[in-house]
Order: sequence, then structure tokens, then C-alpha cells
Amino acid sequence: MPTSARTSPICAPRAAIGYSDSVRGRFVTFEGIEGVGKSTQVALAAEWLRGRGLDVLTTREPGGTRLAEELRRLLLDCDHEHIAGTTELLLLFAARASHVAERIVPALERGQWVLCDRFTDATRAYQGGGRGLPAALIEQLAAIAHPGLSPDLTVLLDAPPELALARARIRSSHPDRFEQEDLGFFARVRAEYLAIAAREPRRLRTVDATAGVEAVTRAVAAVLGALLAASGR
Repeated sequence: MPTSARTSPICAPRAAIGYSDSVRGRFVTFEGIEGVGKSTQVALAAEWLRGRGLDVLTTREPGGTRLAEELRRLLLDCDHEHIAGTTELLLLFAARASHVAERIVPALERGQWVLCDRFTDATRAYQGGGRGLPAALIEQLAAIAHPGLSPDLTVLLDAPPELALARARIRSSHPDRFEQEDLGFFARVRAEYLAIAAREPRRLRTVDATAGVEAVTRAVAAVLGALLAASGR
């Protein structure tokens, strides 16, 4: 497929993976700490886009393929609470490489809009900000796992850790390995997310997740509408 140097005001260049910007789909990721409502907003955003005639694939990380879902199970299992940070990082990128090659890139090549619950920004925030792993190492692994692929748009759902974790614990009486982390960990994760948003304001759009579901959904729709307009829809 021929490549194109044209990019929209929001879209990131991805010539390295061979798309024509005029025919490919769009890659939208949803980020935030536990309890901000990402899964809900991914589902509602998919419904909103389908209502406008778009072909949408929803997926998640870690996960999205058989191998990646198995790695997800290992990563979230509380029986593995002592996984070293570097081991955790490598498992996440192994899952991501499978997901990108088997699900995300093929969907984009078909012209689908891919909505993904977490992507590499989550690794920057959780393993970089939360665990303190080197940013350079994370970027090296990202370049291996998804060379040339960056989200066209990232919706960052933001809420204070105290509120978000309270919501998460109401939702689940059996917290996973990440949900069991302390408040300080999630404060560091949130701070890194906000730092990424400050560095990349054109790609990351921050939405206040402290409001009710309907208000958050309207804000997300406004952000998606801007991407639709930039895509000529």
C-alpha cells in the first residue's frame, strides 16, 4: 500500500508501517488510572462512532490476542505479586507486540477505527512513573513492539487517585495485582500521565473523569468529533 506524508492536525505519522493516510483507519487509545471509567467510555465511544457509519474494533491491553490474554492473566494474578519491574515490562511488551501484529495493524489496514483500552502510554505511566523504570528502556521496547505506530488520538480520563480507587474497589471485591498498589503508586502514575499530556497536547486530550458518565461521554464525543472532522468525515 503506498505511503503518504500527509497528516491531519491530530493524526500521528505512520509511514513506517505502510499506510496511505487517505484510506486507513484511525487508532484511538483510552488511558487513565484504575477506576476512571475507561472500559465504559470505550464501549460508548464505539457505539457513537458506529452510529456515524464507521467500522469500529474495540480491544484492550494487555490482551487482544490469545497469547496476550494469557500474559494478561499472569500479569494481573495476585499470586505473582513479586514480579520484578523489568520482567513485568518485558511481558507487557511481548503482549503488545502480539496485539499490534495480529489485531491492531490488520484492522487499521482494513480501514477500521481501533479503540484500545490502554497502550504504550500506560506503560510509560505505570512502569515508568509508578515503578521508576528508565524512560529510555521503555521507548526502546516500544520501537521494537510497534515501529512507526502511534495513536492518532489518546483520550486521558483523569481523576484523583482517592476517588478513582474508591470507584474501582466498589466495582470489584477482588482487586487484581495492580489495583492492590498503594495510593502513592497511583499518584505517581497519574503525575506521569499528566506529564505526557503536557508534552503532547495535540495527541492527548484530557477529560475530567470526576463528572458523571453522561458528562464524560459528551466530552469524549467532542474530542472524537474533532478527529472525525480532521479525517474528512
